[in-house]
Amino acid sequence: MTTTAPAQPDGADLDRARADIDRILDGFLTGKARAAARQRLPGEVTVLLADFLAAGGKRIRPLLCLTGWRAAGGRGLPLPVTRAAASLEMFHAFCLIHDDVMDRSDTRRGHPTVHRALAARHAPGRTPAAASRLGAGAAVLIGDLALAWSDELLHTAGLSHKQVTDVLPLLDAMRTEVMYGQYLDVTATGTPGVDVGRALAICRYKTAKYTIERPLHIGAALAGAEQSLLDSLSAFAIPLGEAFQLRDDLLGVFGDPARTGKPALDDLREGKATVLIALALRHATRTQADQLRHLLGHRGLTHDQAATARSIITATGAVQRVETMITERHGQALHHLHTIPLEPASARHLRDLADRAVRRHT
Repeated sequence: MTTTAPAQPDGADLDRARADIDRILDGFLTGKARAAARQRLPGEVTVLLADFLAAGGKRIRPLLCLTGWRAAGGRGLPLPVTRAAASLEMFHAFCLIHDDVMDRSDTRRGHPTVHRALAARHAPGRTPAAASRLGAGAAVLIGDLALAWSDELLHTAGLSHKQVTDVLPLLDAMRTEVMYGQYLDVTATGTPGVDVGRALAICRYKTAKYTIERPLHIGAALAGAEQSLLDSLSAFAIPLGEAFQLRDDLLGVFGDPARTGKPALDDLREGKATVLIALALRHATRTQADQLRHLLGHRGLTHDQAATARSIITATGAVQRVETMITERHGQALHHLHTIPLEPASARHLRDLADRAVRRHT
């Protein structure tokens, strides 16, 4: 494993930073696997978590953390800072594993979700219902381990006492915000309505703050950033994070599963209360709204029924309205980016991130 991360997170250096993050996560889990073997504990726990982490994640959060470090004047990318950044990917694994259990999702990144993989692994000798319950329960435990290990990664990263003191309030805020966002999402799912404000609150707390704002804040705090810089980063991050989630909502209904790695039926079958659906119901005719409400949240939704739901959503103009919101938030993010005193490499990375967030297909 390298002792120092790349000189700056841009271009080819970003690829090297991503590789360093992967090596840190792999090395950490290898150590956990060895410890489990010595204690004769189940090795499948670390294997499943390692496979999950290796299955195509973009490492957005740790890379943004490293960019925040550079934005606040941090020099180079010392190993302790890179390890702290990697802890955010472990926390992300916890969030996704639990999210998949709550949403009863079958695939993630083109592979079976952790709870489905566990159900299949332990199916022999059990009824399908019992295997499913076991898979869900065991996945929650593996997610809990990922949460605990994300904390361990941070506290064993080699940060100074001041760095830990500065970053813990931000880490606590991120964890709290994403839990509230997930709670809002869970309680709204199955009862979508016309309240765009509620849908945007879910968007903001479940994604915008956790995916963009807090990773930038954490990296900047590690470099000793003043509150004024954190505020400027927030002005960029919140609209971009909302645009990211709005694009995700579109992909969840209209995306190509071969590219997204997830079925295009899950959000419709769950009846997700997204901005897309709120706008569709708000602008639908009475007949369209009644038909759409009948289809949303139907676990046995067929592909033909999903096609009907998509045609209704499109006919209401909701897709175009969401595209407009994405464009507006992208513009807001870039406007605020220009006001932040950043080195060219950091500014380029954040601008590229903004462009990719709104134009992505996965």
